[in-house]
Amino acid sequence: MGNKKRGIAAERELLHKLWDKGFACCRVAGSGSIPEPSCDLLAGNGKKKYIIEVKISKKEKKYISADQIREFTKFAEKFGLQPIVAVKFIRQGWFFVKPEKLNKTEKGRSISLEQARRFNLKIL
Repeated sequence: MGNKKRGIAAERELLHKLWDKGFACCRVAGSGSIPEPSCDLLAGNGKKKYIIEVKISKKEKKYISADQIREFTKFAEKFGLQPIVAVKFIRQGWFFVKPEKLNKTEKGRSISLEQARRFNLKIL
């Protein structure tokens, strides 16, 4: 499976998990392929409202470009929702991290599996 298909499958998997946990959730079609800032999922349950960027990794560290994080957080701020980076580490599960908890790198941000466990927000 290609990276794009794997990412779409992860987005859909998380969407269903959020619905199962009582959230209304929708996938934003075209995210990542349009020039305007966007996100992958919108989710809320009446009390908690999130804008979610979905990532998947076979390795124990996931890198995200500086531009992507900057645009994502800008979009979340304009929308008025809490931004969350949802990372699925293959065979380890889902982790939900605030963007400010990501490590700064030379080209953007990163999160290791260990850090994801430490900063995980209990959404599901």
